[in-house]
Amino acid sequence: MPVLTPEQEQIGKDNFSGAVHAMNSANVNRREMIKAAAAGGLGLGAAFAGYRELKGEPVRVGFIGTGDEGNILLSEHPPEYMDVVAIADLRPSNRERAMIGDGNEHRVGLINKLGADKAGKIQVFDSHKAMLDKAKDLKLEAVVIATPLMTHAPIALDCMSAGLHVLTEKLMARTIPQCKEMIRTARDNNLLLAVGHQRHYSVLYDNANNLVQNGLLGDLKHIRAQWHRNNSFPAGDSWRKGTPGADRGLKADNLKGFGFEDVNQLVNWRLYNKTGGGLMAELGSHQMDACSIFLGKVHPVAVSGFGGKNFYGIPGVGPKDKWDDDREIDDQIFVTFEFPGAQYAENDRDKCIVTYSSINTNKFEPYGEIVYGTRGTLFMKTEKEAMLWKEDGRGSVGGGPDQRLWVISGSAAGGGPVMEAYETTSGPKVETGGTDWASNVSRGYTEEMEHFCYAIRNQGPDYWPGGQPISPKEGGLRCNGIVAMADAIMALTANIAMDKQQRIEFNADWFDPDSDACPEEAFGVEI
Repeated sequence: MPVLTPEQEQIGKDNFSGAVHAMNSANVNRREMIKAAAAGGLGLGAAFAGYRELKGEPVRVGFIGTGDEGNILLSEHPPEYMDVVAIADLRPSNRERAMIGDGNEHRVGLINKLGADKAGKIQVFDSHKAMLDKAKDLKLEAVVIATPLMTHAPIALDCMSAGLHVLTEKLMARTIPQCKEMIRTARDNNLLLAVGHQRHYSVLYDNANNLVQNGLLGDLKHIRAQWHRNNSFPAGDSWRKGTPGADRGLKADNLKGFGFEDVNQLVNWRLYNKTGGGLMAELGSHQMDACSIFLGKVHPVAVSGFGGKNFYGIPGVGPKDKWDDDREIDDQIFVTFEFPGAQYAENDRDKCIVTYSSINTNKFEPYGEIVYGTRGTLFMKTEKEAMLWKEDGRGSVGGGPDQRLWVISGSAAGGGPVMEAYETTSGPKVETGGTDWASNVSRGYTEEMEHFCYAIRNQGPDYWPGGQPISPKEGGLRCNGIVAMADAIMALTANIAMDKQQRIEFNADWFDPDSDACPEEAFGVEI
């Protein structure tokens, strides 16, 4: 990610806001969406994602998994659309945490979110199975699943078998055969299956993608994504957690019924191959999803890369508390994806290369994605900020991080929009329509849950016309099971490529939910 001065970042944000305002103003549909949202009191997320205010009673929902991610979802859940009537978690500490939160804005707890009276009426269970036993009494309609990766598919299948719609956290499942079974089960039971890749519901990413799809950046040949952290300090590791006292009484024999060998594996599930999917599944899948959005959700051609456990568990490397670390997942990964370019069908050399890295030993640069186009550069920073700069070129005023710009419609070859730069870094005030389009703080969690509930009420009986889910373009879920399976295929195939140390070409049948073909079978991976 670029190292920029505060002034350069502000110029980039101003450029992005101005470009978004110009493009939204020029596009009749987007302009009318924004007006309708303002008139109807809806948030911009509803306008851009194509849903409306919920008519009728909120959907009765149970939350399964109330740990780190589950608590964020509980804090972000929309009461006007979603009535939380039950929670379930194997860990007593998480059940308590769901009620009282962490004392910060990200995990406020249900008591602070809903009030003590409402929160006190929510039924609490020690497993999803116990919740499902009471599903009829609770009048449950849907569940939100935010449990360890290994359990996503088993829990989702149990819930769909009970007739419940499912929104599960990403990665969709631990294996691709599980993804396909989830899609088939949802279709056979006429149920909605959504997956929590929340960038699909981010107004920030929607506007950024609109700029890309309208050609403002020119031709895309490279996207660089990363999620770097530094867990190298003594007793410093965000994924290595101690077992709270409230959880120490959990019996291994009981946990084995849910797939866990012991309490440590339940608490630290991200560190083991059986229970998690490593850095690529937990972090990289988000960003590969974002990159594929910018590239039109086309499937990649091939992937290669390096991954290694080369910091943890190596005597003499790092502080002593890291020397005997028993994690199984890689602590550094570097992958390269080859995506087809616009002319790939006619010329297989036309590709866009996407690189991704995730490391645990340095966080100098923030996580995010940089989209490099022939006419401009887009920087998506930590999901919350967007910056845009023009390329310097012959016949145009210079670009770069110090240059302010504006958008001229219909000036490019073919009538598309182009960016022009001011001669000085000061320039006139950027016209944004009064909206800071570059710093939308919503990450899409609330919007994905709103749309999920809206779709249940308005699309539920007819969600699978012709055996396919209603497409996002027609107002269907933006990240349905088929969309999410493609993200899982990218992440899990990257893991195989790193393990096998070879370039792997993607097979079109892997992306077909009705085909049994999968990357695990193709490369002899035990599942």
